[in-house]
Amino acid sequence: MSGGRRRLGRAWRRRRPLRTRLALSVTAAVAVVAVGVCAAAFLVVRSALYEQLDLSLTQSARLAAQRNPGDPPGTLAGECRFLAAPACAEVVPADPAKDPASPGLLPVDPAARQVAAGRKAPYYTNITVSGFPARMLTTDYAKGRALQVALRADTVEDGIEEAAGWLVLTAAAGVLLAAVLGYWVSRTGLAPVTRLTATAERIAATRDPRHRIELPPPGREDEITRLAGSFNTMLGELEQSVTAQRRLVADASHELRTPLTALRTNAELLARADRLTPDQRERASAALGRQLREVTGLVNDLIELARDEEPQPLVEQVRLGALVEHCAQAARTHWPAVPFQVRVPDEPVVVPGVPARLSRLLGNLLDNAAKFSRGGLPVEVELVSGIPGVPGSGLELTVRDHGPGIAAEDLPHVFDRFYRAGAARALPGSGLGLAMARQIARAHDAELTAEAAPGGGALFRLTF
Repeated sequence: MSGGRRRLGRAWRRRRPLRTRLALSVTAAVAVVAVGVCAAAFLVVRSALYEQLDLSLTQSARLAAQRNPGDPPGTLAGECRFLAAPACAEVVPADPAKDPASPGLLPVDPAARQVAAGRKAPYYTNITVSGFPARMLTTDYAKGRALQVALRADTVEDGIEEAAGWLVLTAAAGVLLAAVLGYWVSRTGLAPVTRLTATAERIAATRDPRHRIELPPPGREDEITRLAGSFNTMLGELEQSVTAQRRLVADASHELRTPLTALRTNAELLARADRLTPDQRERASAALGRQLREVTGLVNDLIELARDEEPQPLVEQVRLGALVEHCAQAARTHWPAVPFQVRVPDEPVVVPGVPARLSRLLGNLLDNAAKFSRGGLPVEVELVSGIPGVPGSGLELTVRDHGPGIAAEDLPHVFDRFYRAGAARALPGSGLGLAMARQIARAHDAELTAEAAPGGGALFRLTF
């Protein structure tokens, strides 16, 4: 049964909103405190009233003992059925055989006999006499006798009942006020969370990450506001990611449309090969193969860029100088009309990386520089180590061409996917090489930048 109740309690908590649970928790906490304080106040008031009554009983007992020393057992003063000041007083013997013929109205219990015999200390008791509440003190009186003194306790009982009523009303008002304030505090304090939840649900329903959570004015920041700000930042990153994804799909569709159309045209032309001369068939086959290679390269580049991060194969220590020389030699083979000048330091420069990916980065930079180089002017490649004797420290690789350079309006976009400046639209390429180069550089904790070279041309700087 206890396990079932716990499961029901957890299910109830899951179904209730956080605001309701917080308000109930605050109300319960304040209710416990209010009830505890009111209970303590009730005990204090009750103790104070009885203490005052007990003091009056002690004084009455002292006066009775002084006025009637050595009296025999029986009633000393007062009509006990009309308990009022002066107090009703009776003498009780230790031996029940010595009781008077007409017993008094005050009750006599065995404890009173023990006080009379000197075997028990004086004590107070609450009694009822003639239907009225009373307070009685039993104390020693003389040898073998005890004195019982009683006073009406009506006023004390009435005061206790009145105090209890007011304390109950106070506790109830406190709990009600706590419930109202708890709900208000939870509603106000969790308002950013409510807005965050509504925004998340709206994004889930519309799949539109452009929504944002409304934040309070500056100067009123708290933990929940910072959470909402972080959520807005996350939404901004998500919006950028979705926009980049959509732009990539749109750009890829645009770039693939032309080569696919050419492929279809050449394929249809080869389907009617019986109508073509041998020379025409050879040219169509060559064009078809070239376009297939271009589309394959473009698709491979798109797959690598769509990952948005570099794969993590085994990293090794790469001798960067030797890698630069190897990539430059491959570029000379691919661009025989363009001279490549390479300057690398004599001491070995080693960096951690993936050789194949770094070769792709350098190959893209060299191909881009060779593509824009003017006839007879070299592509300059220089590797500089910042601190001699410290491998990889302040390492910088520059690739410069002597072509038309990069226009100021094109400079911020040279690393964007599919971006091609006006001067490059007539040249081969898809506009993905530099974007891929920057992605590989960042995967190797390096930064690739572009700038206008002094004296003309473009300068690409790779800094580790």
